[in-house]
Amino acid sequence: MSTDENKRLVRRFYREIDEGNLDALDDLVVEGYVDHSPPPFPGLAPGREGLKQAFRLFWEATPGTHEIEVQIAEGDKVVTRLTARGVHQGDLPGIPATGRELTMTGTVIHRVENGRLAEKWSDRDTLGFLQQLGVLPHLRS
Repeated sequence: MSTDENKRLVRRFYREIDEGNLDALDDLVVEGYVDHSPPPFPGLAPGREGLKQAFRLFWEATPGTHEIEVQIAEGDKVVTRLTARGVHQGDLPGIPATGRELTMTGTVIHRVENGRLAEKWSDRDTLGFLQQLGVLPHLRS
């Protein structure tokens, strides 16, 4: 696949998630998917099934969207800078629903293998996310 096709694959991945179509991940993600930066919730299965469990959990608790700000691709890797927005309307593990609007930024690297997502590394603003949920205090100087 070309780097443009790889970028389209990643954009479709986020679009399907935003629409709540987790079954599309069966076509977009390899079964043995490796998430080098998994969510901080225990008990998720490995591979594609664990990815679907994580997105289902977030989709039900904080439905929203992913806005892709920039993408850079080289070889089999796609780097995506994005902003996720949602509303905390359902419980997350250990965090009751707050009704708060949430925004989290992140940078994600996906590796594409035979037209499907095979690996992911990410750096996201988890501290800011937990502060918005009221789990951690905002630090003031």
